Amino acid sequence: MWEEITSLFQAPLGTWEAVVRIGASLVFSVIAYLLYQMFYGSRHIGAGVHRTFLIGGPAVTMLFVIIQTSVPLGLGLLGALSFVRFRTPIKDPAEIGFLLLLIAASIGAATGNLVAVAILFAVVFVTLAAQRLVSHRFTLFGRGHLMISVDQPSYAGLQKDLTAFLEGRLRGLTLETMSRLDDRVSLHYQYRRQSDFDWAAFNSDLNRLAGAARVEVFVG
Repeated sequence: MWEEITSLFQAPLGTWEAVVRIGASLVFSVIAYLLYQMFYGSRHIGAGVHRTFLIGGPAVTMLFVIIQTSVPLGLGLLGALSFVRFRTPIKDPAEIGFLLLLIAASIGAATGNLVAVAILFAVVFVTLAAQRLVSHRFTLFGRGHLMISVDQPSYAGLQKDLTAFLEGRLRGLTLETMSRLDDRVSLHYQYRRQSDFDWAAFNSDLNRLAGAARVEVFVG
């Protein structure tokens, strides 16, 4: 009986190896956080998923370390996590990429593939840097992001006028995503940037159009 009890506290993975893997996961989480802030954080239109990176990365690593050392226990933890429901929607598809990057880095740290994860981060950094360089050098790819949030009761009567207003003011306007949460409708658009665009007049005219409706605007 005593041997069975003590075996519960003995894991095949050594203490030092566990510390290295979780520590590496934390380092990768910090790098993912910095990449998010560098290439995406200034847009201020996402759901703020980067706030979970510093905790989420080591937590995912620990979960997969447990799965490797005890498959039944790991499957039980995955089953318990399936009851967790996140109410904050992903407002921009780019955030999914950062979440996948974090999860891949966490799994790589848990399995000891640190070199592969470092190569992944190097490739991602070069890709994002090249994308930013291209978007600034060529007007064709100079796309901006616009997030408009409207209270749901007012949206039905405002939809047609709002669409016509935006199409008349912004070039190359495309609706990327639309979500509803807590009586708010969030619309995410992309548009072609204009260096001489007057955002102050845009906000003033939009508020005049909205009237009593509660409209919030985020530009990136």
